[in-house]
Amino acid sequence: MATKTRVLAATGVALALGLTSAACGGGGDDNSGGGSTSGKSEFNAAATSVVNPSTQKGGTLNLWGSQDVDSLDPVRGYYAFVWNLNRLYTRKLVDYAPAPGKDGLKLVPDLAASEPEISADGTSYTFKLRDGLKFDDGTPITSKDIKYGIERVWAQDTVPGGPYYLPNLLDQGQNYPGPYKDKDPNKLGLKSVQTPDDKTISFKLQKPDSDFLYLLAMPGSGPVPQKRDTGAQYGSFPASSGPYMFADKSALQPGKSYTWTRNPNWDPATDPIRKALPDKITLTITTNADDLDNRLLARTADLDVGQTGVQAGARTKLLSDPSLKAYSDATYTGFLRFASLVAGVPPMDNIDCRKAVIYAADPTTIQAARGGPFAAGDIGTNLLPPNIAGSDQNYDPFNRKQGKAQPDLAKQELAKCGKPNGFDMKIAVRNNRPAEVKTAEALQAALKAVGINASIDQYDGAQDSSLGGSPSVVKQKGWGAIITGWGADYPTGAGYLKPLADGRFIVKNGNFNRAEINDPTINGLFDQATAETDPAKAADIYAQINHKVMEGAYVLPFTVDKALNPRNPRLTNAYIHDAFGMLDFQALGVSDGK
Repeated sequence: MATKTRVLAATGVALALGLTSAACGGGGDDNSGGGSTSGKSEFNAAATSVVNPSTQKGGTLNLWGSQDVDSLDPVRGYYAFVWNLNRLYTRKLVDYAPAPGKDGLKLVPDLAASEPEISADGTSYTFKLRDGLKFDDGTPITSKDIKYGIERVWAQDTVPGGPYYLPNLLDQGQNYPGPYKDKDPNKLGLKSVQTPDDKTISFKLQKPDSDFLYLLAMPGSGPVPQKRDTGAQYGSFPASSGPYMFADKSALQPGKSYTWTRNPNWDPATDPIRKALPDKITLTITTNADDLDNRLLARTADLDVGQTGVQAGARTKLLSDPSLKAYSDATYTGFLRFASLVAGVPPMDNIDCRKAVIYAADPTTIQAARGGPFAAGDIGTNLLPPNIAGSDQNYDPFNRKQGKAQPDLAKQELAKCGKPNGFDMKIAVRNNRPAEVKTAEALQAALKAVGINASIDQYDGAQDSSLGGSPSVVKQKGWGAIITGWGADYPTGAGYLKPLADGRFIVKNGNFNRAEINDPTINGLFDQATAETDPAKAADIYAQINHKVMEGAYVLPFTVDKALNPRNPRLTNAYIHDAFGMLDFQALGVSDGK
């Protein structure tokens, strides 16, 4: 093993990620983690500032949702709002800073006492834990609890459903079966993770990876006490390492409600991230989206936990009433809505034919079909949304931001691709996504104006992985364009771009490189970015990949997704967290103490 050095001296990772003690706001600092504060709310204020900052404790935060959680087991949950909820009861070695805007994308020490030590070759990470860490039952949290929690990611036969990134880095040919089949007497047999003592945990990578710390910030990297692990049933009563806990099993009523109360064994002195202001947090599930919207507008609910935006009727009321609009935000969700132009299906195998489709599309009518600027978001100009390192919203290679179709340029490209009179093609769209169907219809009409005759194939959205995600099915059906959307599991170019543009990610089923991009230059840039230990330099490489994809006309971007969400005026410390695309639940309090 190479000689260890402090991370700041070794590679600059800490500086780029914000892994410094000073970046951790913590305690009673009203401006925890950076970002501006504002006592007055106005439309979209929480997107860039902390609205109504306060340290007042007490009361109940009332969350409502029209969709149940997928799982409260940290290793199984995959919904963005569930990851946000996890910050209430699951701590990790590192976590996202408690701050609005880009500052929230930085990682700061959480269970870790400070920055990790990274070996000079970038393959070894060693963390020391803080003093005084405890689970909700008073049991000390040790490095072995963290290792055990991470090992559960391997147990896909018992706890499936969550992200599966860590095994790709840490298994290293061991074929570790997960703790439930582990022959090690302590069920801690994963060799690449070592716990020499209760306060130390070390990770050994085969090669440097600039995204490793982001994987450790996922809920599945949190500690799990082995004696309380119930396998597939763990999500029905998970342990807490954070400020809130489930008092007993009755606090969890799947499909109905969930109640978090204070964890008496959480010590705020050990936690630089969480404010823990409310005495109680409730989540109530209603299956009626309109009912949820009515409660939000009547302010009997504090917040939609899903943060996916109100329906059309409520949107009209909200935008026309200044008192409602002033306590609402239309914020980026981290998703891009786009069409993959399938290079393996003629005539999309011709770059000039692909360019003809992009130029013929009408950005404004497509935006309107998806619900307009407040519901659909900004007109998309390239592949990277603004929450991804390396993004540039001014990069507009096809001049889409001006909002109009460009038929003259489309016809020039048709002539170049040998189809001066246009061609026939098929647009594939999921039948359970009304906005996508309307998008396909708007695109179809725009293409018709330049002689491209597009038919629309609606397919079963529940079978997306085996239909739109199967290159053989796509070729068989002749789908030249596939309408979809994508958001990152973690806010880096790898977390977002690799599944979409790395040719080695093309798989027989569940494929998301639907344009079938397999460019050796792009693949090589991905390797360079992965090996780059400085995230800022990696971001520059991902920007290059974005340019290469757009220059190849593989993607027709529609909208950079936004969601319009009201928030109760009584909420304090309200700010949009860019890592989740929604309000940071752990920071919220209530001003009336009720």
